[in-house]
Amino acid sequence: MSDTTSGFGARAKKASDIETHDTSIARDGTNIPHDDEMTNLRRVSREFVPPARLRGTSKSLIRDFFDRAPSGSINLGLGEPDIRTPQIITHAAMHAIEAEQNGYTTHAGLLGLRRLVAGDYESAGASAESTIITAGSQEALYLALMTLVDAGDEVLVPDPGFVAYPTMVRMAGGVSKRYRLPAQADFDFDLDEFRQAITPRTKVVIITSPSNPTGRALDEEQLKKIAEALAETGAFVISDEIYRELYFTKHRPPSIADFYPRTIVIGGLSKSLSMTGWRLGWLCGVAGEGDSTIRDAVKAALVLHGYVTTCASTVSQKAALAAWSNEAEAARAGMRRTFCGRRDYMISRLEEINVRAVSPDGAFYVMVDVSAHGASMEIAERALEHKVITVPGMAFGAEGEGYLRLSFCADKDVLDEGVRRLAAALKS
Repeated sequence: MSDTTSGFGARAKKASDIETHDTSIARDGTNIPHDDEMTNLRRVSREFVPPARLRGTSKSLIRDFFDRAPSGSINLGLGEPDIRTPQIITHAAMHAIEAEQNGYTTHAGLLGLRRLVAGDYESAGASAESTIITAGSQEALYLALMTLVDAGDEVLVPDPGFVAYPTMVRMAGGVSKRYRLPAQADFDFDLDEFRQAITPRTKVVIITSPSNPTGRALDEEQLKKIAEALAETGAFVISDEIYRELYFTKHRPPSIADFYPRTIVIGGLSKSLSMTGWRLGWLCGVAGEGDSTIRDAVKAALVLHGYVTTCASTVSQKAALAAWSNEAEAARAGMRRTFCGRRDYMISRLEEINVRAVSPDGAFYVMVDVSAHGASMEIAERALEHKVITVPGMAFGAEGEGYLRLSFCADKDVLDEGVRRLAAALKS
């Protein structure tokens, strides 16, 4: 996670200068018992001090490097498609704006949209009643973790894995425990590593396929082994499938929802239809026959969603109804072809400068091995000096150290110049 000094972490460090005793004196002269020096500081200081659940939290290194980039930098850091949102979506949105009233929807979202989302997981037992339309997939992830995780619960997260996972787990009061996707195996799933991470305190397991940051996808056999390993644990699975429609394999990656009944699927349209700013995602619960646990969890998440967001954007929801049309599917296929071509081009250019990259199965990232040149943070800083934005692998966990995550959300001429600047940074 980010070690930048901006954000909540910087303010929290002031507590180290506070002398503590068993009690403190408030301004009115009364004794105030306290649990620790930071709690005491929050009670008596005029300065803002974050609560414990936010202490040490700062913006991610992804955003840190992007925000510090000098003018004229090439952005190979953010995971945001540069392709325009398909017209079938934008036209639907314009019609909704110009011709319709756009008040609140129900908290859960438009029924027709929830039916479409659940239809992708109908074989696993999903339904419109177990689906919530959210303000992007990250709200869905937040709702799932806040609903399922209690103080002290362990949450297994992939290493390397998306930077938000450990932070949100901490906000929910849980404890992140990482399962390694070994770098020496090109970040492929390792069943032994996964089994060793499971304990009696394991409450939730997060899996991501295709992965951010590696782009590696889990196949059916691997998902079945994960389901078998969890069969007697009672743990919940949160399956982050935001990149599932962006795949370079012959077939779309399978979902663990078909093999493990206590699953909450996280998804959305931000990546596959270039709708990042539309903030349209979903949470979809999958339950086994006779098991009401997931349905109850989704009901609890819906209550939280109602207080946090009320509902996702009505215009975005109405536009999203077109995402299951033939035109939208054709747009997805076109995006897959574009990104697959960019993947191959970027890897070939990196090979020309003698840098090895792990070829992704999906998403739009490559993990680039820069270990021969220094630590990932150091190399990312040098790259920034040469006006190319990257993300140090250590931001995603210990297994990412020695790598940079590069995004290929840019035209080939931009990728070419970005690789040229990276080569210059490696030589500096």
